[in-house]
Amino acid sequence: MRGQIRKTAYAQHTQIKAIRKKMVEIMTRDIAGSELKEVVNKLIPNSIGSEIEKACRGIYPLQNVNVRKVKVLKKPKFDVTRLMEMHGESYSSVTVDEKGQRVERVDGYEPPVQSSV
Repeated sequence: MRGQIRKTAYAQHTQIKAIRKKMVEIMTRDIAGSELKEVVNKLIPNSIGSEIEKACRGIYPLQNVNVRKVKVLKKPKFDVTRLMEMHGESYSSVTVDEKGQRVERVDGYEPPVQSSV
């Protein structure tokens, strides 16, 4: 800012709205089609923050742009095979109905029946 007397400068309301709009646009574009693991890998090196900083340079000179908080707007479908792959365990595809599957006890152990609760 040329001819500026004070050390600090503040953005105008229209500039703030334009910056916020650009931020939302960049984040939805980068994150919408990604898996959770990919999103975390993008957030750790702060690549999204630097991209926002570059895109908003024409609106207002920003510095130290960081993603502080992430909110999940839509819950992903639960997939057991993908969960096991993320944790590094192999999972054999077994078809299980809603009732579940009977668990085999070691050495035929059955818990004792209680007369009262």
